[in-house]
Amino acid sequence: MIDVLIGFYIATLITELFTTRLYRLLGWYALNSLFLGLIAIYMGTQISDSAMIISGSITIVIKFMLIPYVLKYIATKFNIPRNINPNLKVHYSTIIVPVILVFTYYLVNPIIHNMAYNANYVALSISSLFLAMLLIIEHKNIAPKIVGFLSIENALFLLAISATKGMPMLVELGIFVDLLMLIVIVNILFKHQGDF
Repeated sequence: MIDVLIGFYIATLITELFTTRLYRLLGWYALNSLFLGLIAIYMGTQISDSAMIISGSITIVIKFMLIPYVLKYIATKFNIPRNINPNLKVHYSTIIVPVILVFTYYLVNPIIHNMAYNANYVALSISSLFLAMLLIIEHKNIAPKIVGFLSIENALFLLAISATKGMPMLVELGIFVDLLMLIVIVNILFKHQGDF
C-alpha cells in the first residue's frame, strides 16, 4: 500500500513539471499533498505513532484543502496569468526527470545501503526534492515558483518521516506555522508582482 501511495506522490510531482495552467498546477499540488498526508497516516498506523497520524491529518487539511484554495483566491484576486508555460522545453524535461531519479538513487546509495528500513523511500524523497527545485528553476512566473517551494517542503516532510520514522510533533507544528507565514508573503508578492 505504501509503495502505491509513494508512486502516486512522485507521479503527481512529475505531472506538476509538465503542467501549463495555473489552476491545474494547484490541483496537482493538492493531490501531491493528499498522498503525502496519506503516507504519513499509513506509516503512523504501522509504527503506532499518534504524532505522525496527527501530522498526516493536519497535512491533508492544510496542504490539500486550505493552501490550494488560498492560492487560487489570491491568483484570482490579483489577476495572475493562468498560462504558466515553463522555460524548459518538454523534450528536455522528459530527459531530465529520469536522469534526476537515477542520479539521486546512486547519490544516496552509500547512505541508504546501511538503512534497515525505508531505504528506497529516502532515495525517492530526495529525488522529489530535486524535482521540486526543477519546478522552481523552469518557470519565470512567481506562482509556479511558490508551488515549487511548497513541493520542496513536501519532499522534506517525506524525507523526515521515511528516514527517521517520524519527527517530533513540535517540529512539524513549526513547519505548519511557517507555511501559514508563507501565505502572507505570497499575498504580498502577488500584489507587487508587476513591480519586479
